[in-house]
Amino acid sequence: MSEKFSPTLRIGDLSDFIAPSQACVVSLKGLKTTTPNTRKRDKPEVAIANREQDDPVKISLKDCLACSGCITSAETVMLEKQSLDEFLSNIDKGKAIIVSLSPQSRASLAVYFGISPLQVFKKLTTFFKSLGVKAVFDTSCSRDLTLVETCNEFLCRYKQSQLNIDEKSNPSLPMLSSACPGWICYAEKQLGSYILPYVSSVKSPQQTIGATIKHHICQKMGLRPDEVYHVTVMPCYDKKLEAARGDFVFEVEQEDANKNSLRITEVDSVLTTGEVLDLIKLKAVDIETLDDSPLDKMLTNVSEEGYLYGVPGSSGGYAETVLRYAARMVFGREIEGPLAFRSLRNKDFCEVTLEVDGKVVLKFALCYGFQNLQNIVRKVKMGRCDYHFVEIMACPSGCLNGGGQIKPKLQQSPRELLQSLETIYMENILVKDPFENPLVKSLYDEWLDQPGSEKAKRHMHTEYHPVVKSVTAQLHNW
Repeated sequence: MSEKFSPTLRIGDLSDFIAPSQACVVSLKGLKTTTPNTRKRDKPEVAIANREQDDPVKISLKDCLACSGCITSAETVMLEKQSLDEFLSNIDKGKAIIVSLSPQSRASLAVYFGISPLQVFKKLTTFFKSLGVKAVFDTSCSRDLTLVETCNEFLCRYKQSQLNIDEKSNPSLPMLSSACPGWICYAEKQLGSYILPYVSSVKSPQQTIGATIKHHICQKMGLRPDEVYHVTVMPCYDKKLEAARGDFVFEVEQEDANKNSLRITEVDSVLTTGEVLDLIKLKAVDIETLDDSPLDKMLTNVSEEGYLYGVPGSSGGYAETVLRYAARMVFGREIEGPLAFRSLRNKDFCEVTLEVDGKVVLKFALCYGFQNLQNIVRKVKMGRCDYHFVEIMACPSGCLNGGGQIKPKLQQSPRELLQSLETIYMENILVKDPFENPLVKSLYDEWLDQPGSEKAKRHMHTEYHPVVKSVTAQLHNW
């Protein structure tokens, strides 16, 4: 199971970027330790005791000591609550099911079935509604909302950095993107207080659409938050962990004052692209022969002519959108045409600059994969990072290559699949400035007031928490 998560959360791959994996330090009944055989090795290795377990043991996320050695101990609990069985069970219970579909998942299904992303969207709407789903929305809409808040936050940080403020006590730049839960998990568990102040406080598109649905849209639909079961379809298993964070739970009072308030999660369940394909196969549906349903326009980036629209960039387009906004708002420059990103060490580490009068005034980077991420982290720690903004994703090649995507077919290499995904991702998608999105404008008019407002900060932003390791965890394998 662990291989489906990003490298941050894989018990076997932690040695790639941190240190050799640690065994879980939680005491479990029936756990026996044996000493591994000692033999001469050509290369230095770290020996970890073999462990045998008689009976399966379940622990919750709350029980985890965050020793950085294991996240798999909580997988069973997560997957029981975020599985196809739970999804179908809530349909049977009569819950109002709302599904939010990511553009990366649309692309993966489009390549698999050999149809366009727009056709996938319309046919999935037909499929989900045949099961009893009430509405199918588009996280490209919430991504635009996230981008607007991110642009506003960057502008505030940039202005602060121009003042003579002690950056060591009040760091503002570089601003590091926050949409990737694998990166956030790593930052909280391994990097802590020296890196978290640089991380954007804006929630990911998954959580912003969750907050939008549970705090605002459900009221427009005549529903209470507790009547809605919100499911997202994502390219990444790490999103299941993100949805389970306590920061994304809120309380609502019940009509009966004698009853305790209800705890409501912004996102109740996350299904990966591969799990949706499993559901299609489970129901024996020929997706290509399904009728195309009209899209639910309340939270979907679809034009009056029926075209999908959004920003370029298969991992959210954070760097490009923020750069264009900052160039316009700070330097009065409109950037025409595509940005000229320049690859550095590899294709997953690129940078782009804005020059004014021959001087570089803005310097942004794309940083995908932990090998590249470590270089950025090291520079930030040493105070030598000259980037103003870094778009960070845990997976090499970004979100299109997430662990929850559909795997290559027989005779198809991962590289070929990725190329197909990159080609089809923006097929027939209109490029549109998030600030011009009418849905985003209406959300601010009806609910959030304006970017960076108190309401926006309450619903669209979050906090991060450095994990303090226990002494036992630190000394376990010493």
